[in-house]
Amino acid sequence: MNTDITASTKPEHPVLDRNPPFTRVVGNFSTLDYFRFATITGVSVTVGYLSGIRGPSMVTGGLIGVMGGFMYAYQNSAGRIMGFFPNDHEVAHYKK
Repeated sequence: MNTDITASTKPEHPVLDRNPPFTRVVGNFSTLDYFRFATITGVSVTVGYLSGIRGPSMVTGGLIGVMGGFMYAYQNSAGRIMGFFPNDHEVAHYKK
């Protein structure tokens, strides 16, 4: 059984941190990450409101949206730090 947790592909962009901590990843959220986070949450609340019992479905949809939006933003931020996504802005920022 393969227990290697490293990526199966090599990063195509400069690596800033191979294993970034939670605080660095969240601190690296861009404006676009926050926008996507809010959009996913808003769409989920709306879908929850329109499907089923208004109050409980809306809250459940909102919670699912918050978790999904955060995970999506976290994945993008971590990918930029680890060099899997374009990270020109991060390279310029951390080289100072």
